Amino acid sequence: MTQQQALQLFEEKRVRTVWDDEQEKWYFSIVDVVAVLTDSSDPKQYLKKMRNRDTGLQNNWGTICTPVRMIATDGKLRLVDAADTQGVLRIIQSIPSPKAEPFKQWMAQVAAQRIDQMQDPELGINQAIADYRRLGYSEAWINQRIKSIEVRKALTDEWQRAGVKEGVQYASLTDIITQQWSGFTTKEYKQFKGLKKESLRDNMTNLEIALNMLAEATATEISQQENPRGFVESAQVAKRGGKAARGARASIEKELGHSVVSSINAKSLALRKDQKELPEAENQEND
Repeated sequence: MTQQQALQLFEEKRVRTVWDDEQEKWYFSIVDVVAVLTDSSDPKQYLKKMRNRDTGLQNNWGTICTPVRMIATDGKLRLVDAADTQGVLRIIQSIPSPKAEPFKQWMAQVAAQRIDQMQDPELGINQAIADYRRLGYSEAWINQRIKSIEVRKALTDEWQRAGVKEGVQYASLTDIITQQWSGFTTKEYKQFKGLKKESLRDNMTNLEIALNMLAEATATEISQQENPRGFVESAQVAKRGGKAARGARASIEKELGHSVVSSINAKSLALRKDQKELPEAENQEND
């Protein structure tokens, strides 16, 4: 299964999805669907009770549910219970929610957008920009974030060429780069910002995104020049890319007088329409 991860927004709430290129259909995280339709504080428990009371759903769960690798709460790819559009429609039948019909319409829109984006990739970028605007991010931040997606894609293309395995090895290389320039693994960085399911990159300040881009772009350039093969050699390249960005970080912090690795997250970013770095008192050293 050739998959493409994506986060979709339904009424400003995020639903993890995966597009299967071979079957040409979306898979939706079942627990995310339950969460947005019920507003439950414990969607997993809600789902368990729902299956117990709906014997038809329980008996057909094996055909409705498909384990698919998605971004888990720890930021890594893990198997998550998912369902295609038909499966989600069956699940919705068991949920008494006024959001059921709007959600069905939303799924149809997601499917239509994917077809359009396959014909014109620029539409996907425009959709991402629109989503970030709805979430309240500043234009300066959005421009930086969209550029970072391009830089990340170039790096993962290099990893693929080098024979690195998607999933655990991609996550390990990302951890190496992140730790080299920030002093944190991806998991530690998210904890520092008070995040759980949220994307780390969507919760970075402009300077954090810039340094992360520098690290990844440098790793990409080194990889293209030296042609590493496999995970071990790519890990050395990742370390050098992150180290280069660490040097840039040190120079910036010397000028600013405070750390650029910040505990600020998206909630604060959304309130700062003209994005600027926090003053010294609101930052923390993490060297």
